[in-house]
Amino acid sequence: MEALFPLATTTGTVTVRVSVSYLPEQSEPARGRWFWAYHIRLENDGNGAVQLLTRHWVITDGNGARHTVEGEGVVGEQPLIAPGASYDYVSGCPLATPSGAMQGSYRMIAEDGQLFDVAIPRFALTAPAVAE
Repeated sequence: MEALFPLATTTGTVTVRVSVSYLPEQSEPARGRWFWAYHIRLENDGNGAVQLLTRHWVITDGNGARHTVEGEGVVGEQPLIAPGASYDYVSGCPLATPSGAMQGSYRMIAEDGQLFDVAIPRFALTAPAVAE
């Protein structure tokens, strides 16, 4: 699991795993655009189902400029994750610099109605060096 998802953090009974890939085919460095895909796996190790309600991201570019993204669900869904199950999705992030980072949290609700936040580990967005 660690090879596919090198970054992970656990909050309570929910583990968030992250893998990130630079996408040169969607990037245009000459125009100041770099693009990454990130693959998230949410694992529910608890005894009850949990549902992802909202997301909160803080994206920082290589110049230190921060951008916050908040919204309902992920990729148009608010997945319900059964005990022992996991949910995967892939999304993307463009930046105006060849490096940056992302981190954030998900607001979840447990079967008993309890709201809780799950941390998303900080991960780097780094384009490979290109020879001039």
